[in-house]
Amino acid sequence: MTLRNLMDTYERRLIEEALRATGGNQRRAALALGVLPTTLHEKMKRLGLVKRPRHSVAEMALAG
Repeated sequence: MTLRNLMDTYERRLIEEALRATGGNQRRAALALGVLPTTLHEKMKRLGLVKRPRHSVAEMALAG
């Protein structure tokens, strides 16, 4: 395992714990972690923690 992988794993755990502790509130999780909300969001994107928005059945029918 590389240093980058280890750092990513640790960072992912810290972010997940902060999000759990704040009920998923990214702004409060960022504050708890001592980073800006935009920084937290970028880290979440890099680590694959950002979920894609769900589309309604009507939106999927229009797209399909």
